[in-house]
Amino acid sequence: MIVENVLPENYAEMLNVWENSVRATHDFITEEDIESFKPIIIEQAFPAVTLRCIKDDGDSILGFVGVHDSKVEMLFISNAARGKGIGKVLLRYAIEQLGATKVDVNEQNPLAVGFYKHMGFTVVSRSPLDDMGKPFPILHMTL
Repeated sequence: MIVENVLPENYAEMLNVWENSVRATHDFITEEDIESFKPIIIEQAFPAVTLRCIKDDGDSILGFVGVHDSKVEMLFISNAARGKGIGKVLLRYAIEQLGATKVDVNEQNPLAVGFYKHMGFTVVSRSPLDDMGKPFPILHMTL
């Protein structure tokens, strides 16, 4: 698997990967939440991080990672591509090439929490609300 740079032209496709992943793994997020997050992600979140992706043979994005200030801000894999090692490759790249040592994870997403623990992260603190003040508890993890 080759980790590739992301261009702004890729944002719309990445937003589709994000939505597909969220629908498969974040059952606590409402339809209204998904719709309200979309413009924030594409207009503010994507441009604010260093993004890398993995594509399939047809040049479609299977997953992506975004890092800012040594923190994994986003790591999303399309549901059809989950379980194939893409997340591990992207996270290792983020750690080894982009200097990531921290991540915040929704406590209500036990698969993600388990993944990061398996990859060596430990919980150092917990916040009852997410960054937008919504009641989605966040686990702050570090290597």
